[in-house]
Amino acid sequence: MAFTPLHDRVLVERVESDEKTAGGLIIPDSAKEKPAEGLVVAVGAGAKDDDGDRIAMDVKAGDKILFGKWSGTEVTVDGKELLIMKESDILGIIA
Repeated sequence: MAFTPLHDRVLVERVESDEKTAGGLIIPDSAKEKPAEGLVVAVGAGAKDDDGDRIAMDVKAGDKILFGKWSGTEVTVDGKELLIMKESDILGIIA
């Protein structure tokens, strides 16, 4: 199933964090937090301003992003756990 977000929404796939700390300790699943990094899968066309003109999106499919811990709504598309969020929930693009 193809899914295209509407307006200024973005479909994101979480990027799993490392299973080891910088010091080499293995982090058990029970102690892991959900990652706040992800890859943009799809973007909407952008919101409209007061004049009806489209506001261009700052992110595009394939961008690696950082988002807030509680951002987005979890959805399942084609058996994959994804997040859908507003572009304003995205904190930045990771280069």
